[in-house]
Amino acid sequence: MKSERLKSGFTTGACSASSAKSALEALIKRTPLDFVEIPFPDGSRHTFKIHRTIIKDDEAFCSVIKDAGDDPDVTNGAEICAKVRFIQAKEYIIIKGGEGVGIVTKPGLAVKVGEPAINPVPRQMIKEAISEVPIHYALKDNQSVEVTISITRGEELSRKTLNYRLGIVGGLSVLGTTGIVRPLSVDAWTATIKSSMNVAKALNRDEIVLSSGRTSEKAHMTKYHLPEECYVMMGDYIDFAFNEAQRHNFKTIHLCAQWAKMIKIAMGNHNTHVRFGVIDIQRTLELFNHLWIHEKTFKSPFAVLCQYKYNTLRELFEKIISLPVEQSSGVFEILLRHVAKIFRDKCKHKEIIIHLITYDGKVISY
Repeated sequence: MKSERLKSGFTTGACSASSAKSALEALIKRTPLDFVEIPFPDGSRHTFKIHRTIIKDDEAFCSVIKDAGDDPDVTNGAEICAKVRFIQAKEYIIIKGGEGVGIVTKPGLAVKVGEPAINPVPRQMIKEAISEVPIHYALKDNQSVEVTISITRGEELSRKTLNYRLGIVGGLSVLGTTGIVRPLSVDAWTATIKSSMNVAKALNRDEIVLSSGRTSEKAHMTKYHLPEECYVMMGDYIDFAFNEAQRHNFKTIHLCAQWAKMIKIAMGNHNTHVRFGVIDIQRTLELFNHLWIHEKTFKSPFAVLCQYKYNTLRELFEKIISLPVEQSSGVFEILLRHVAKIFRDKCKHKEIIIHLITYDGKVISY
């Protein structure tokens, strides 16, 4: 039986552009629209259903409900709004951020410090969308179109994102490079990894911490207390994150992961998501045995570990923990040493530090 294809959705940038165009048309025609069509960066066109319209004497407000498709996006279902009015100004189109749109407070992002977090492509999409509306007859001398983008409950929703890490405060970012949200958040993850490293570099940080999840990141923060902007949530994108860290030329790269993710990394997986394969326990034991062959400092516990049947990697971890301390610590050391070698070979002339985060939040480092 074929699996159902995942449905794509629309970015906050595309929703903002559609809200802006419908608000401008409503202001001129003095009547609300049910649907609006806008151009996308690739030349395609897409239609959006208008959720709300409010028309006043000198301004109009419209909103669109974001449909992120099958992508697990915190902004899925959010109301993306635009208020349009005519003002006296030199620029023909002025784009502002309203309630629920964050403000940039750290350098290194695509938007300058102090500006609303509306990225360049969404800004261009907004301009192109409203430029399709014939408004010259409605404008008086030296008048311009002011567009204010807002997101209902944006500040609340932003607490579920990494915006605070990037220095975006008070709300969400208006994002998107194509207008389309692809399922599984690949674009969102890689864009966040890049942006996080850009911020760290702009703040002259030479040290970066790549974490596979919040538990791993929190454990490292608690123990090492590095500045917040040094921490980059990489998720499953291990290879991409190290390539970006190398490209940004950080001198020291930390890697933090829990047991199952660390085993996948040790196996040479470039992405640790389950869709790229499940790690077999027997293969894990064989990997350890291979590494132990080259060890002279302690007796291999391979024979002891192989006496038991494990349903999960966690069961194997708990068994290793129960070994005499010199053996369990030795197992973790050779694992982390192996992972460190993988990335030292990949990232020449960098200091690589590997941190295994235990299930109770302890940090084992090499």
